[in-house]
Amino acid sequence: MIQSMRNPLPAALGSILALALFAQAPRKAAITAGDWPMYAHDVQGRKFSPLTQINASNVASLKRAWTVTLRTTGAPTAEETPIVIEGVMYVAAAGRILALEAHTGRELWAYELPSGMTTPPRGLGFWPGDGNNPPRILFTNGGDVMSAPAAGPAQPGSGPKNTLRALNANTGRLDPGFGREGIVDLEVGYSGTPTVFKNLVILGASVPESPVGPPGDARAFDARTGKKLWEFHTVPRAGEFGNNTWERDSWKNRSGVNTWGFSMTVDEQRGILYIPIGGPAGNFYGGDRPGNNLFANSLVAVDANTGKYKWHFQTVHHDIWDIDLPAAPNLIDIKQNGRTIPALTLVGKTGLMFILNRETGKPIFGVEERPVAKGDVPGEWYAPTQPFPLKPPPLARNSFAMADLVRAEDTIPEHVAACLKLMEEHGLTGNGPYTPFPYHEQGAPPKSAMQFPGMLGGSNWGGSAADPNTGFVFVQTHDLALIGYVEKIQPGAYYGRGTDGSNQGYDRASVAGPGPYANFAAPVRDKDGKLIGTFPCQRPPWSKLHAVNANTGEIVWSTTLGINESLPPGKQNVGSSVSAGPMATAGGLVFIGATTDNRFRAFDAKTGRELWAPVVGKNINANPVTYQGKDGKQYVAVVATDAVLAFALP
Repeated sequence: MIQSMRNPLPAALGSILALALFAQAPRKAAITAGDWPMYAHDVQGRKFSPLTQINASNVASLKRAWTVTLRTTGAPTAEETPIVIEGVMYVAAAGRILALEAHTGRELWAYELPSGMTTPPRGLGFWPGDGNNPPRILFTNGGDVMSAPAAGPAQPGSGPKNTLRALNANTGRLDPGFGREGIVDLEVGYSGTPTVFKNLVILGASVPESPVGPPGDARAFDARTGKKLWEFHTVPRAGEFGNNTWERDSWKNRSGVNTWGFSMTVDEQRGILYIPIGGPAGNFYGGDRPGNNLFANSLVAVDANTGKYKWHFQTVHHDIWDIDLPAAPNLIDIKQNGRTIPALTLVGKTGLMFILNRETGKPIFGVEERPVAKGDVPGEWYAPTQPFPLKPPPLARNSFAMADLVRAEDTIPEHVAACLKLMEEHGLTGNGPYTPFPYHEQGAPPKSAMQFPGMLGGSNWGGSAADPNTGFVFVQTHDLALIGYVEKIQPGAYYGRGTDGSNQGYDRASVAGPGPYANFAAPVRDKDGKLIGTFPCQRPPWSKLHAVNANTGEIVWSTTLGINESLPPGKQNVGSSVSAGPMATAGGLVFIGATTDNRFRAFDAKTGRELWAPVVGKNINANPVTYQGKDGKQYVAVVATDAVLAFALP
């Protein structure tokens, strides 16, 4: 459904004209500064646009220009970032890929996937084409009906279960010059966006979070033919660098250790690809994998053309917290004492920002290994130290003491009482960074720990945005703890089991509600017993948006992100963020959704002052984009739950 404030051509006539315009000989697309051609805008991963029409002086006047409702599968939130090239927006919509006129939202074409197959949940890739091949929309998908029992006749074009597909960007049809009739069999799927660099299409891997299973290797394909060009082993094999960090041959058949996040970044001048790699499986017990476990929780630099290893930086040794590295780094040049240093900034679930020389991987402001606590889980291997940057300071809470417990003046007395009850019932204790979960015997009194940040971060897959003109890096963080203990795996448990049915013996157990996402938060009821909400038990703010000056390593400003309208007036500015991230512009603005209060916000990039925060009526858990439409106007767009929302100046 399209709701527009304009008067577009009738749909049938518009489609005919669009197809006529698109039906032309192969040509290379002319990508301009007004486009948003990939997930992070550019291969440097900056999420930064040079457009200035919308700026700090007029952003408060932004109005909704159009809305396109997407067909969804019932997911509560959408994480997708659209792309825009030559005035056309491309977006996935639960079984379809759509091309929309970017200044009106009018549909130009739609590609329908075979029944039973899923579209990518996080976005699309774009290759501009060449003299022999048209521009292509590239995406991954899975869920082939052919692989399911009793699926009936195969659907035309369904092919393998996990695929990389290429559509002719002009027509929306599978491009037969790519792979086999437009389809490449991936074997191991990927739910992120293809990173396109020159004629390379680079993918991560989405694998189960179980110890034994398919590898999480990164791969590159030829954008012209679909031929596989190289593969990087994220768990080093025998004879490869880093293999000795998996003691007792625990590298064999190891799954996890993958780029599950949404993109990667590339230094175009140097031809270096930066691969952010997540934690090992299982998430909370590593006794079956003693050692630091490279390249888990690492940023790995490789030659983009060959996949050959150059350097790595591990952010967490022997991860038993699931605080992995979801987001790719920003590439930015640092100015110091008249020198220009090629650098990158890296944030992850730890809430720490590492600023590294992107040629060598060496920290620019220093990193020190600090001793961390050791736990008591039978057979576990504990890393004695963890890396901490000297600058900037932590962007998210990484410790807890009783003085940090929420107070009645922060929220309401009932909240404080519920949090004290939670701590007492579950024997909760707090500690410093990298607190290990304690071992709990079945039937023993409660004994649990809280970890700040928990498995949701810190910072998550939304990552950061960077302004190359000022050196400012923008990142949102939330203080979400994880609470629990480690016990012997119980019958039916998912975590800690391999896809082959193997059992690693131990895993984390939740102490506050079902599932693995229980955090340090308590349900709060009013005097009549009505549930008001579930609020974190540490003092607010619970989420922030930060600006860090990469030139100095200093935090320039921090501001609370999001409100909680369930709390009394005067106490609502506590923060309420989710996992998405920001986008910055040369107009001096930072745009971000990433909250649970149904608002879309713009901040002054210099000061952190909130300038615009309309209620959009939908939850936004996706990164926004900005672009110039064919009408010459600058637009800001974001996917909100089940729709694309586009805004422009009147």
